[in-house]
Amino acid sequence: MGPPVVRLVLLLLFLFPTRGAESCGTTQCCFRDPPYPNADSGPSPASASGPRDLNCYRIFGAGYKCSWEYEGPSAGVSHFLRFCLSPVRCCYFSTGAATELQFSDQDGVPVLSDVTLWVESWATNRTEKSPELTLKLHYSSVQYDPPPRDIQVSGGAGQLYMKWETPAGQEGAEVQFRRRTPGSLWKLGDCGHQDGAGFESCFCPLEVNEAQEFQLRRRRQLGPGAPGGPWSSWSSPVCVPSEIPPQPKVLFLVEPLGRDGRRRVTWKGQLPQLRLPEGCRGPKSGARVTYRLRLHMLSCPCKAQATKVLGLKTTFNLSGAAYDLAVISENRFGPGPNQSWHIPAHAHTEPGALNFSAGANGTTVTWPDWAPGLTYCIEWQPQNQDESAAACALTVPKDRDPAGTAAHFWSRAPGALEQKVCYRITIFASAQPKKPNSWSSVLSTYHFWGNASEVGVPQHMSVKMLSPDSVSVEWTPSLLSTCPGVLKKYVIRWWDEDSHQVSELPVNPTETQVTLSGLQAGIAYSVQVRADTETARGAWSQPQHFHMEIQLLEVSDLAIILASLGSFLSILLLGVLGYFGLSRALPHLCPPLPTPCASTAVEFPGSQGKQAWQWTSTADFLQEEEESLKEALVVTMPCEQGDRADLDTPSPPKANMELSRDTPEPAPDTELPLEEKRQVQGHPEAGALGLFGQDRLESSPVQAAGLSLLLGEQMQSPRPDGT
Repeated sequence: MGPPVVRLVLLLLFLFPTRGAESCGTTQCCFRDPPYPNADSGPSPASASGPRDLNCYRIFGAGYKCSWEYEGPSAGVSHFLRFCLSPVRCCYFSTGAATELQFSDQDGVPVLSDVTLWVESWATNRTEKSPELTLKLHYSSVQYDPPPRDIQVSGGAGQLYMKWETPAGQEGAEVQFRRRTPGSLWKLGDCGHQDGAGFESCFCPLEVNEAQEFQLRRRRQLGPGAPGGPWSSWSSPVCVPSEIPPQPKVLFLVEPLGRDGRRRVTWKGQLPQLRLPEGCRGPKSGARVTYRLRLHMLSCPCKAQATKVLGLKTTFNLSGAAYDLAVISENRFGPGPNQSWHIPAHAHTEPGALNFSAGANGTTVTWPDWAPGLTYCIEWQPQNQDESAAACALTVPKDRDPAGTAAHFWSRAPGALEQKVCYRITIFASAQPKKPNSWSSVLSTYHFWGNASEVGVPQHMSVKMLSPDSVSVEWTPSLLSTCPGVLKKYVIRWWDEDSHQVSELPVNPTETQVTLSGLQAGIAYSVQVRADTETARGAWSQPQHFHMEIQLLEVSDLAIILASLGSFLSILLLGVLGYFGLSRALPHLCPPLPTPCASTAVEFPGSQGKQAWQWTSTADFLQEEEESLKEALVVTMPCEQGDRADLDTPSPPKANMELSRDTPEPAPDTELPLEEKRQVQGHPEAGALGLFGQDRLESSPVQAAGLSLLLGEQMQSPRPDGT
């Protein structure tokens, strides 16, 4: 639009002012007086309060825009934006309480020539004006657009990076950002001058544990030190999650395997509640975090697909295979850290569920077929090796066997099963083999690959004597015992090599020792052991020969006997020495009794010296004694030298002794001396005298001595009955 056209427009507006007034509306500049009293028709100095900081600029593709600020109470205030082409040619826009206005070059305002404009704010009893501003709207400052909605966001290491495409024709912009976290105020930041062609970017701080809301704005910057244009409006919110998403507290509970070959898995826990800023609470906010379950099936490595990401459901079903579960957190930055759990394979085995048949070219294994059209996965893994050593094969039975069985053939080509190794064989089935969570466990068992009858023979037998008729037989465990469920029992066989009488004894598979009893001494025996499986009978081990020797005294037993004999002889020797010692000491400890011949108090006549007293009974003796007390007792006995020596050993009497009642009493001076009396009382024969009364002996010492002599002879003489 050239200058002649502008002059024509101004002329028309000047010639037809009433037409413009008649066409006043809310979207056009009105060439009539303002609807408030005492309004000045021209510019005037700015008031101390009221509207200020008026700024007008051009907007790319959207016309023009003016904005200002108002100081003071805003209640009941109406704003009017005034334009004057000349002192007598003015119009206005009524904005009400708004402090900005956007218009185009079709709203009656000249944009190619100088225009003076200001803001009048009218209240009930006052009118306030802003400072005046004169400019050419078309050539004034230009307001850039804010960044577009499709802002690319990435983050890491505590820093956020945002990138967007530069709006057409708006290069050389200066960019600012503002950010806030949940419950906080805005914080302003600077992105700097953008010199890149085609794209603009900004680095912002990234919170570790809190979500953030970002907004961006741009303005024209012609060069360093040059005044910048007006800022654009703020962009749409850019919602950014925390750098480390909060992790849920989840616990998985695995139930036992059911009859359908699947086990139920239930997770218990609670997902974290996210705190979001005000502008990021929508359903499609980029600050939200989603949680998913990643399922990885470890068993059956030959399957079509091993990993699948599922929604975090409360319950789901899995087969008896080994799995790795992970709860992954995902936000606009991608997957975050996750929590992992391992579910081991189901340990239950079913011995005998598989049937093996070996042929010239390989081995065929059969099992019950569940349903037609299923894909079976046969997995074999050496015992005590990790899951990486497992191998498998997929098979789909084409025609259902009439017997309802499925089969798989192992050839002898490289890669087939090794020999003499215990394998765990597991079979899975699925109608959708591409889904790891669609498999079911058919069966699981252990199988010893190779000739179990030969390989399982127990080795290193040993026989140990326990007693004269029993032995202990021990052997090393069979290799079959390391394969769970394969070894059924041990069988012990022994026989007499002379009579060849054979005996057998079954033993539990956990035992490696047995005691054989009831064996005969001096006989040679042989013993063997074999290991039996559930389906086959094992081979006998090499015979172990042993001989039941006749037991002799061992060195330890002989030592015990000699020690006992030595103790007995020692006790006997001590007894003999003690006996002789006491015999020598007895005369000194107990002196012998005095002999009758040693005293003159007792004398026997020659005719009576060799007579003996004889009583038929004790009563007669007592009666005779009673009578002797009335009369004196006179005993005369000549003592020869030989008789005196034999007093201790009485001899048979030579003649009977008679007591005379006419014998006078002895004189008082015939009593035994005191020393001899003590000898008589201490003599062993004095005990017999006690039968007749101690008082009587003390009254008559002579009688006591005679009775002692007579009793001695009486005891030596036999009775009439021969006793």
